[in-house]
Amino acid sequence: MIRHFLSTQDWSRADLDALLARAAAFKRTKAGRELAGKSVALLFFNPSMRTRTSFELGAFQLGGHAIVLAPGKDAWPIEFDTGAIMDGEAEEHVAEVARVLSRYVDLIGVRAFPKFRDWSVDREDRVINAFARHATVPVINMETITHPMQELAHILALQQHFGAPERGVDPAQVLRGKKYVLTWTYHPRPLNTAVANSALQIATRYGMDVTLLCPTPDYVLDSRYMDFARANVAANGGSLRVSHDPDEAYRGAHVVYAKSWGALPYFGRWDEEKPIRDAHRHFIVDERKMALTDHGVFSHCLPLRRNVKATDAVMDSPACIAIEEAENRLHVQKAVMAALVAQPGLAIRDW
Repeated sequence: MIRHFLSTQDWSRADLDALLARAAAFKRTKAGRELAGKSVALLFFNPSMRTRTSFELGAFQLGGHAIVLAPGKDAWPIEFDTGAIMDGEAEEHVAEVARVLSRYVDLIGVRAFPKFRDWSVDREDRVINAFARHATVPVINMETITHPMQELAHILALQQHFGAPERGVDPAQVLRGKKYVLTWTYHPRPLNTAVANSALQIATRYGMDVTLLCPTPDYVLDSRYMDFARANVAANGGSLRVSHDPDEAYRGAHVVYAKSWGALPYFGRWDEEKPIRDAHRHFIVDERKMALTDHGVFSHCLPLRRNVKATDAVMDSPACIAIEEAENRLHVQKAVMAALVAQPGLAIRDW
């Protein structure tokens, strides 16, 4: 059975810990031969800067080769619906694309954002799930409605900031009990919930006391990810709560993670949502709010609009670890690629 990397929820805590340990090792020693003679096809249905650079460079540093494709631009448009009568823009079906690429390469990475018209459709994550269904090699989620690579990069940055392993602290335990605030921030446009979904998943997976801070109940995340978070709390300790009060949420926090996202009840009706979003510009991460934390660190997945999502002072402060997190994308992605091309039956934690 092929093991894909579509969501961290599909992987055990032991496997995630092993991936993070491997990523930390790659951070110390970048070069390796784990992908020697191997190749990865990276399909970008949406723009990318960090993801493309870190995946291409990661494959190179491990001795492999990456091929970048942008379907609809430098590759044929692709159809994903089963039983579709293909008389529109699409020139070929994912059933053929995934199987042909599987004959050429050892891994397939997919980046495909929601269409932002109908959440009941977008939440099915049809593009990457279709590749996983038809491919005969492992498929990697490079961001769809979740962003598992960002999750690992984020947790690695937090583990290393809070003292593991340099201070002799167990990396798997160092975050337990930390107060973690996942805060919505203003953006002039409604954005994907992927990073917010992922941050909620991974923070609860590592036993933190998580507060989801958002303007109104309309901005609470999809029930699937709220349920994942509750299950993670039950399995790993920590807690989960929702707040609409920035001062209350920030007070005593150890971690503040910011992201903009659109309100799901208004999905596809963004003109109706805009007045609510515009009324909550004060959710910006600023010095006053950060002063309420317990010497808290701040991070963001990037790109970030300065003085819209967070102030210059926050971004340029020693408390900001966003650049460290961005660097970690390179290391965690190498760990995941190395894991997926490892010989069948080799347990990740047996490295």
